[in-house]
Amino acid sequence: MKQLVCLVLLCTATVAFGQHTNFNTQRNWSLNKKEILFGGGITQFLGDLGGRNRVGTDYSLADVDWPSSGWSAMAAYRYRWHPYWATTTEVNVGLLRGNDAHTMEIIRRSRNLHFRSMVIELKQRIEIIILANEKFGARYNIPGLKGMRNHNEQIYLFSGAGIAYFNPKALYQGSWTALRPLGTEGQGLADGPRKYLPVTATVPFGIGLRMGINRMWRVGIEATYVKTFSDYIDDVSGSYYDRNELAAQNGAASAYLSNPSVQNTAWFSTNQQRGDNEKDAYYYINVVFARNVTYKDYARARRMHKWKGIYKF
Repeated sequence: MKQLVCLVLLCTATVAFGQHTNFNTQRNWSLNKKEILFGGGITQFLGDLGGRNRVGTDYSLADVDWPSSGWSAMAAYRYRWHPYWATTTEVNVGLLRGNDAHTMEIIRRSRNLHFRSMVIELKQRIEIIILANEKFGARYNIPGLKGMRNHNEQIYLFSGAGIAYFNPKALYQGSWTALRPLGTEGQGLADGPRKYLPVTATVPFGIGLRMGINRMWRVGIEATYVKTFSDYIDDVSGSYYDRNELAAQNGAASAYLSNPSVQNTAWFSTNQQRGDNEKDAYYYINVVFARNVTYKDYARARRMHKWKGIYKF
């Protein structure tokens, strides 16, 4: 987390020194105001389950459980209203996973909890383009004449707000069973916590790099860290509830999945700590393709801009 914050601050500091020399003014960026984006990549969950072979660190990008990496897919619409600023409406669908069996840290490995959850996130983000090189090539396409190459590269930072739906599940008797209805920490029972909602607000922020394939397409990579306001994306938050009461009220699946510890079981009895009461987070790294949809006839738009004296080669 600290490393990401330092990177964001460093990149932001370059805006005042580098931005005005790299943009080619409105003559070029206005031809790329509207874009459709799609892509995919990998996810990593940062919560109570799994992690490295050590005691977990809240929100740390270093507390990674690589065997539990999931997949991510996204689609979005981007509108750029200024050489330096854009906004993107995005839908991201991903699979989050965590598994105590993947760590050698003795307490979490003995606890033996695991989960997976589909997460569907809708968000609106604001982007600041901190570095860009956007220039078109030679005016005339004369064979054998070498002119200036097209350039269409950007580095940008973004943040925003969103809402995400999640549904944690665990493997029970050979099938993936939804955990929220089971109340594995006594949700809704006497002296238990309230039932949690399957939705949470989110705050995404990150960094992206884009490069032009041609005048209509770009490809890039985005790294996004998502802060949530729920501690139940992995169905783990508070303390252990009495297994006998869970079995009587919610069934055998609830009792088993609440406490499947495999060794040192005395550490995981009723009222002992099950989670750490810190909100969950996750991040994903996506390869993103962008299609310019600003004009139906891009070549005609170029001619119009040139005739109006606002197009520069």
